[in-house]
Amino acid sequence: MPISDLIDGLSSNPYFGAGFGLFGVGAAAALLRKGAQGAFILARRHFMITLEVPCRDKSYQWLLQWITEKGARNTQHLSVNTSFTQKDTGHIKTKYDFIPSIGTHIMKYKGYWIKVERTREQQTLDLHMGVPFETVQLTAFGRGKDIYVDILEEARQLALAGTEGKTLMYTAMGADWRQFGHPRKKRPIESVVLQKGLSRQILQDCREFINNPKWYSDRGIPYRRGYLLYGPPGCGKSSFITALAGELEYGICLLNLSERGLTDDRLNHLLNVAPEQSIILLEDIDAAFVSREDTNQQKQAYDGLNRVTFSGLLNCLDGVASTEARIVFMTTNYLDRLDPALIRPGRVDFKAYVGHCEQYQLEEMFKRFFNGEDGGKESAKLFAEKVLSYGRNVSPAQIQGFFMQHKMSTKQEVLEAVDSIWDDRREDKKLVI
Repeated sequence: MPISDLIDGLSSNPYFGAGFGLFGVGAAAALLRKGAQGAFILARRHFMITLEVPCRDKSYQWLLQWITEKGARNTQHLSVNTSFTQKDTGHIKTKYDFIPSIGTHIMKYKGYWIKVERTREQQTLDLHMGVPFETVQLTAFGRGKDIYVDILEEARQLALAGTEGKTLMYTAMGADWRQFGHPRKKRPIESVVLQKGLSRQILQDCREFINNPKWYSDRGIPYRRGYLLYGPPGCGKSSFITALAGELEYGICLLNLSERGLTDDRLNHLLNVAPEQSIILLEDIDAAFVSREDTNQQKQAYDGLNRVTFSGLLNCLDGVASTEARIVFMTTNYLDRLDPALIRPGRVDFKAYVGHCEQYQLEEMFKRFFNGEDGGKESAKLFAEKVLSYGRNVSPAQIQGFFMQHKMSTKQEVLEAVDSIWDDRREDKKLVI
């Protein structure tokens, strides 16, 4: 049979014609689909810009809060984020924020339509936070990054507004820092009365350090500063550091060197990733290590425990891998227990004794508590002289406790009750049930 006749026969066959038509339609649809996908990929590559923010990034929580403020009102698919706010009275108020849930959402910002994709990997955990790994991806038309810079900066400002006038506390969680507790109202630095001129001297030294990074770099000096406050308990070392952080508008990173599982590598990492504008606080530094002279005791203390070593701490403070632009405060009740290598210049640049109350402190504390008709310079002087006349040491914590017990008393009643300041040192009375 000639080929022409075969073609004519097939074309007149209804089954073949239907199949060929379906094939043609399918092929055309496939080509259109491929073309559309290619066109979308081309358009996305050249005419759209995408920003991906993983949950481990510091801006992730800022961005979620910003999306909550800007986009949650326009979506029906929500998840809840429960938080707590603490008032000055100490009352805790529960707050519910509705965040766009996992999935795709559309929002508008400064005339741009933005697609927000929030994804979660159920099989993958973020090791820093211990939660399923999440990302937020923003896609908008355009080729410039300015829109995302504006979004992230606006998100940062929104987050800072919630903590303005507050002191943030951080604690080490795994390999990162987590906010500890609620943001605290700044404590006035005048409320912690140290020896005359000491508070001003430390504050001035910190400000000189913060405001002069170029002075250090020009002279090749590592840009870091170490402080040691030592003295008896209850004399205001930790309280002053908290007030100082508020005055400087810094946060406080609490680091427990005796924590089980804190290794040299983890300590070095934590110091390197500490939040900006924060004070690293190492309290009771003498309790973390024994003297290097007693090698047997040190060996027994660390056998079987995964803890930071003394040499590891020294290297973190001023070794090759130590960070810069850092303020470290250490406190101790027993200066003589510290190894000289720990408190030498370069590791500790400023040492100050914070001791029992002097006349200046007693007068200032009296005036702060009794600044009305029962206060005054003469009354404060008389109170200080009477306390010192007993010839016994007294800490600011004891004086504050005494004032709290007599906050409704008159001047005369306070003066007559001075001897009760030391009641806590007397033998405890038996409790009769």
